[in-house]
Amino acid sequence: MSEPIIEAIGLQKVFRDFWRRPKVKAVNDVSFTVNRGEVFGLLGPNGSGKSTTLKMILGLLYPTSGQLRVLGRSPRDVKTKARIGYLPEESYSYPYLTSQETLSFYGMLFDLPAGERQQRTEQLLDMIGLRHARRRQVGEFSKGMARRIGLAQALINDPDLVILDEPTSGLDPIGCRQVKDLIKALAARGKTVLLSSHLLSDVEDVCDRVIILYNGKVQALGTINELLEQKTQYRLTMPEVSAEGLQRILAAVRAELGNEPAVDHPRRDLEQFFLEIVEKARQATTEASGVGPASGVARYLAGDEVLQQLLKTPESPAPAPLSAAQQQAADEKLRKLVEPPK
Repeated sequence: MSEPIIEAIGLQKVFRDFWRRPKVKAVNDVSFTVNRGEVFGLLGPNGSGKSTTLKMILGLLYPTSGQLRVLGRSPRDVKTKARIGYLPEESYSYPYLTSQETLSFYGMLFDLPAGERQQRTEQLLDMIGLRHARRRQVGEFSKGMARRIGLAQALINDPDLVILDEPTSGLDPIGCRQVKDLIKALAARGKTVLLSSHLLSDVEDVCDRVIILYNGKVQALGTINELLEQKTQYRLTMPEVSAEGLQRILAAVRAELGNEPAVDHPRRDLEQFFLEIVEKARQATTEASGVGPASGVARYLAGDEVLQQLLKTPESPAPAPLSAAQQQAADEKLRKLVEPPK
């Protein structure tokens, strides 16, 4: 079993008024475990206890009762904090510092040597696509560009636990895809990512497990497949067939089920289509405004060369369309499948 990075048992947090009377129970008997190398999603509507739980994990709030250990220690331990990278929902940077100076400043907070600090800063600027803007003041940046700087500062110390609160807020679809790819790469290296987001499609893309809170209580906990898979229904995907072949298949299914099956065409999601269009446009021009192309994961984060090569591997090409002879053979096989034996 993987090493637990976060262990919460019966966690409670009660906020009290001036006279120490209980005012609200923000977190109520919450228990969960996050293992090494896992991407764990923390979900819930506003006021559900997500932010309070994150603050307790970060050591900013002390639990009223229950047990909480982070990286095998108390979350308030200084050694624990040194191994955590945190991107808050609303990140703040000094507006008169350049992006290069901002990352160098955060590296100084972790007492990184000057040479290593400079090297990591350059790699992170490449990773987030802002090398060309390294001497621009962050006060001039758009929200999306400032968000990228916030993500980079969360990784400057090469943390074991990365806590991301709404990491794709303000990012365009390209930036969102890059952040999700980065999260997967960090997990592949053995880092643990705790993700809180209201964009459920992002959570579904990258998380291994999720926990859903409401009124401070756990309402659901499990893997994405366990929670979302509809085991009472089936989906059948097949290559293109003739109209006659499709009707024979549908007739066989109809006879088996006793009702009409739903039929439609699979489609790409909008993010995939958008990225393809932008990539074609990018290849047709030599100049870029705003955020430039990212260079992949920073070398010190990606670890060994094998992982770097895996991250650079292009997606598998789409299968070639069937020839007329192949289509005829496929139709014949389908006919034999659906026709009753003589």
